[in-house]
Amino acid sequence: MLQLFHKKGIVEAGCDEAGRGCLAGPVVAGAVILPPTFQNSTLNDSKKLTEKQRYQLRDVIIKESISWGLGIVSNEEIDQINILNASFLAMHRAIDELKIKPAALLIDGNRFNPYYNIQHHCIIKGDSKFLSIAAASVIAKTFRDDIMQSIGEDFPNYNWDKNKGYPTKNHRAAIAKYGVTSHHRKSFTLLKKEAK
Repeated sequence: MLQLFHKKGIVEAGCDEAGRGCLAGPVVAGAVILPPTFQNSTLNDSKKLTEKQRYQLRDVIIKESISWGLGIVSNEEIDQINILNASFLAMHRAIDELKIKPAALLIDGNRFNPYYNIQHHCIIKGDSKFLSIAAASVIAKTFRDDIMQSIGEDFPNYNWDKNKGYPTKNHRAAIAKYGVTSHHRKSFTLLKKEAK
């Protein structure tokens, strides 16, 4: 069972991002503040859920959360500041969207750039330990999938509706055949180097 609080009695926001390892598209983060009475036995790390479960849970999170925010950092920005900084920036932008200022931030992962003077706790595999981080992972993943589905309609050769920009075999094969699009991250290794 995932925990609702890191520390009881204070307003905590869970934060997570999606799309860090992708070759194309933005990195997207979610920030979620859940009510102290929130319960959901299905909610977990978005990677452990089916697509149908993620979208059903997104509706629940949007309806039942005290506040939620979405942060998006484009592939051009990723190329300028690198993916680690882009992930932190996406989380900062998601926190910016919250209607209530949290007293603490629960961050999925082991590193984070401080957000103003709000204390934060980095939690490895936090999306499978805390409900608010799991909720943020669902928000980040589903909205990012929506973006990839949408931009993929203009670039059907890359199968973004299925691979969502991740470095799958068919995605790399499409880059080799059709070249790079305006949505690709030019600072990433888009094609595996030929073995000498």
